[in-house]
Amino acid sequence: MSDKVKVACVQFECGRKASSDEEQVKRNIEKAGELTRKAAAEGAKIILLSELFERKYFCQERCYDYYELAVPAKENPAVIYFKALCKELNVVMPISIFERDGNVFYNTVVMIDADGSDLGIYRKTHIPDDHYYQEKFYFTPGNTGFKVFETAFGNVGVGICWDQWFPETARCLALNGADIILYPTAIGSEPILEVDSSGHWMRTMQGHSAANIVPVAAANRIGREDVEPSEENGGQKSSLTFYGSSFLTDETGDIISKAGRDKEEIIYAEYDFEENRKMRSSWGMFRDRRPECYKDITK
Repeated sequence: MSDKVKVACVQFECGRKASSDEEQVKRNIEKAGELTRKAAAEGAKIILLSELFERKYFCQERCYDYYELAVPAKENPAVIYFKALCKELNVVMPISIFERDGNVFYNTVVMIDADGSDLGIYRKTHIPDDHYYQEKFYFTPGNTGFKVFETAFGNVGVGICWDQWFPETARCLALNGADIILYPTAIGSEPILEVDSSGHWMRTMQGHSAANIVPVAAANRIGREDVEPSEENGGQKSSLTFYGSSFLTDETGDIISKAGRDKEEIIYAEYDFEENRKMRSSWGMFRDRRPECYKDITK
């Protein structure tokens, strides 16, 4: 392994209309694969795609039919495709999917190593329920605990979207040895609140990075996605505009690469994980932790 590892975040429009769900999934996997090849050609070894990139953000509405979109992780078409591609390109990728496990549904990442092997899964811990981000209708809170995966290019910790707002996620990943924390994301407009949360969103993760001396990467989708009224969704009409702004920080939380709000883009950063480990030790923040004093946060 070289001294520095190049990491890429990929953002693109996932919700563009298609003739069927199957067509949308096929198109999005192929688009993600094309952009992954470009990132690998630029030397990226860890490549991050956005949350649930296979299709539109279906959680904008409640629809029982969408339960049928979930499949077991090993049968997911994106997992199958990217296992082969990671092996071909010698890259590491977390793949975000809608997972069925028996009678239960999860928002899940499958971590694929550079030899195409499946290193295991992480299931989203924190499940949001807000206007047009109605994930509790679909997903059971994850039961894997926070996971750090030992890959060919470093120890990779993963949180999924809403997890990124919780400092506990990043702290647990750092304590478990993460060299970098990756957040696949689907976030955009807040039509009821009428606020632009992008700055708040970025600063929150920058703080996690700074507090743990671990670089952070977030990959978001772009584009407007509309819901048309139907009997199944109770006549709901709504839209979300996803604001992109994918970014990578250095180990102190400073943003070193950032994408635009509405443009298909690949962004990059290089890291010396060994030097970052030394920096974490030299600051003494983990040495000086007092877990016995933190009981209030677990009440």
